[in-house]
Amino acid sequence: MRTGNEPTTARSPLRLRLCLSLWGLAWAVFGLTAFTLTGRPGWAAACGLFLVLVLVDLAVIIHHIHQGPHYQPGRDIPPYEPDHGGPGRYGH
Repeated sequence: MRTGNEPTTARSPLRLRLCLSLWGLAWAVFGLTAFTLTGRPGWAAACGLFLVLVLVDLAVIIHHIHQGPHYQPGRDIPPYEPDHGGPGRYGH
C-alpha cells in the first residue's frame, strides 16, 4: 500500500553501509601497507585516497546513526502510515 509519504519514512540501510565501510577500511589499510612495503608509490597513493574516502563515509554513517530514529527508524516504527480502514483515496 502506498501512502505518498514514502520519502519521509524511507529506511536507510545504515548498518549494512557501516559493515561495508569497515570492510573497505580493512582492505584500504592492507593495500596501503602492502604497496608501501613493496615500493609501489602509485598504488599506495590510490589506496591512501580510498582510505580517506572510507573514513569520510564512516564519519557520515556514524553521524546519521547517532542522530537516532529521525534518520534511521527502529524496527518498531512502521515505514508508512497504517491503514485505518475506510474507502481509501479513490472510494474503492
